[in-house]
Amino acid sequence: MIKKNVVGVVSELVSPVADEMGIILWDVEFVKEGSKKILRITIDSEEGIDINTCETFHRTIDPMLDEADPIDESYYLEVTSPGIEREIKTDAHIEMCLGEKVEVKLYAPKNGSKAFSGTLEGLSDEGKVIININGEAVEFDKKEISKMHTVFDF
Repeated sequence: MIKKNVVGVVSELVSPVADEMGIILWDVEFVKEGSKKILRITIDSEEGIDINTCETFHRTIDPMLDEADPIDESYYLEVTSPGIEREIKTDAHIEMCLGEKVEVKLYAPKNGSKAFSGTLEGLSDEGKVIININGEAVEFDKKEISKMHTVFDF
């Protein structure tokens, strides 16, 4: 099964469980790390996520995944929270992180730099990501962003 299909099928299977538990399905990834294949499901809620919620979600979806069998090879199921410095991948993530300090890394330099920090302001009418950098609204095409995540100042 193609990786995208795995992510889509798993997302469809576990979304109703997340909704029922009052949590947000932040991300689903099927990745290879070393010799291991990992199905990583990231969940969140407005109150935050603790280890007990991750465990309960894991125990609830594990038999569903076994029955549906969307992955035709052995893998490890990992349920986690997005953490304090969370990766922002989707428009929904952007919406949930408005006003947060973020770091944006680009595939290619823009104005001589590949990394920018500022406050996430949202999306333009054209769908570009808007970051306030030192009082100036800077727009980035989504396709030029290699990674974007929130930044927590300790």
